[in-house]
Amino acid sequence: MIENPRAFLASLFHEAVKAADPLAAILAHLPKRPKGRTIVVGAGKAASQMAAALESLWEAPLEGAVVAQHGPVATCRQIKVLQAAHPVPDAAGLAAAKRLLGLVNGLTADDLVIALVSGGGSSLLPAPAGDLTLEDEIAVNRALLASGAPISAMNVVRKHVSSIKGGRLAYAAYPAKVVSLIVSDIPGDNPAHVASGPTVPDASTPSDAIEIVRQYRMQLPQRVMSHLASDAAAAPGPDHPAFANQQHHVIASARVSLEAAASKARAAGIDTFILSDAIEGEARDIGLMHAAIAREVRTRNRPFPAPSLILSGGETTVSIRGESFGKGGRNSELLLSFAIAIDGLAGIHALAADTDGRDGSEHNAGAFADGASIARMRAAGQDPQARLLGHDAYTAFQAAGDIFETGPTGTNVNDFRAILIG
Repeated sequence: MIENPRAFLASLFHEAVKAADPLAAILAHLPKRPKGRTIVVGAGKAASQMAAALESLWEAPLEGAVVAQHGPVATCRQIKVLQAAHPVPDAAGLAAAKRLLGLVNGLTADDLVIALVSGGGSSLLPAPAGDLTLEDEIAVNRALLASGAPISAMNVVRKHVSSIKGGRLAYAAYPAKVVSLIVSDIPGDNPAHVASGPTVPDASTPSDAIEIVRQYRMQLPQRVMSHLASDAAAAPGPDHPAFANQQHHVIASARVSLEAAASKARAAGIDTFILSDAIEGEARDIGLMHAAIAREVRTRNRPFPAPSLILSGGETTVSIRGESFGKGGRNSELLLSFAIAIDGLAGIHALAADTDGRDGSEHNAGAFADGASIARMRAAGQDPQARLLGHDAYTAFQAAGDIFETGPTGTNVNDFRAILIG
């Protein structure tokens, strides 16, 4: 069996991140050089790393700008790296969205737009449509984050209150050719949902957005609801001529990353099973589901024989209950639920982390858990159940010494979970 389970699980995380490295992924999908100009636009947590990789591979002049999250970014020579707030939009993001729209304005059919899109782009590109304001878009974003809605549903709402999402950035670039290179953080890898699809249209409607608001009982400003009920909320459909000369490629995803981690584990002699790369649902419920499987393997040797490794990915959600909440993100909340459910059971070690290197409100990627995690929390004066109910998993794991930190990874293919069962 593995002598140092935590180090082994961390090595699998890094293998998964390596498989989503922008340089190799972009190299495999480079478009042909155009007769005219090459304009680069983009947004997301991996935007600066993708831009730097493209610059190193593109043997011709190019220009443009991408929007990354506040914090450390990759250095670019020709492409301007702008920075904005995530997960709640700010004025810097508003200015950046206007900059990107300006870059693609007035292009010709001889020009090429390369769009570098990754998860997080929705928040980094606020561009209120119609009479809406930045404050309206911030209110929408806060309501979405607290709603518990899956990311695909969130992005349907976002793209119908925006003047840049829902394919509108590519629409503004017409008649130039647009090639989108996308690092997917969306379960199922629908490119129209990554960063709310600034360059990829889909067939969703304002009525769909209104139904999502109703279904998840969101309280949005009246101006927003009036906008969604107006013709101004409609986005250009996939059959619009502006999208005829367009390509999009999902160049990295959770599936590829999980398969890379599985290969590394199997090479170490561990039987490995991937549950799914597209698991969604309430984080604490998904934590209980993973714990039930781990307990079944550990105590009854089914559905997989022990020793074994279970991998999964996707994007869970956290529905905020109450007016106050603590520190952490969906991965640490999932893992705290998991840790409570395996309390006292030896031989189980788990890691849950976000592949972008930041889980929710804090600077950790995620956390580790085992059968003694809850005992360590209690010994440190923590009440694990109270921390879970208060959405404060970070505090509990920090007290137990179970935090997993990596710093920004430069990519984002969503959640990574690994459970090693002895």
